[in-house]
Amino acid sequence: MRVYVPLTPPGLAEAHKAGKLGPGPLVAYAVTPGLREWYVSDDIEELEYAALSRAAAASLRLLAGDPAAARRRVVVAVDVPDQDAVADPDRVLVASALGEVRIASAVPLAKAAAVHVDADDAVDDVSAAADALGAADQGDDDAQFTVDGAEDHELLWYGVQEIPNLIA
Repeated sequence: MRVYVPLTPPGLAEAHKAGKLGPGPLVAYAVTPGLREWYVSDDIEELEYAALSRAAAASLRLLAGDPAAARRRVVVAVDVPDQDAVADPDRVLVASALGEVRIASAVPLAKAAAVHVDADDAVDDVSAAADALGAADQGDDDAQFTVDGAEDHELLWYGVQEIPNLIA
């Protein structure tokens, strides 16, 4: 199963240094039954993109909690055995947890298929979105508009071998 692990740039650097994502449990996003029902599509590419987008939103939350981190969302796509990615049955239809899975233990970075990172032109919007996230959570429509602005930026795809250049 392909899962999408949200990180920050410092989190990616730590994973590269350790050679693994973790320690567990890891929060990741995947094509779950709840995500399928919410997205209403049978197209696996669209569903994978939805899971990636959920992970990008989670990365934004991680950035909001780490003001010193470079303002780029980071998501690592990793392949794990299906039984290792477990959705909480009490949260499968909770809007904020759609596609969310937990992985009990660390995952070797060698199992990563790709890394997705914001481009340079997204930094200002991602920074503003991270700053506005708290107000958006409280129902501020203008702040939500700012948060949504980060979603206008597509994450770029990088091969795992490019991680040293991404963290330099």
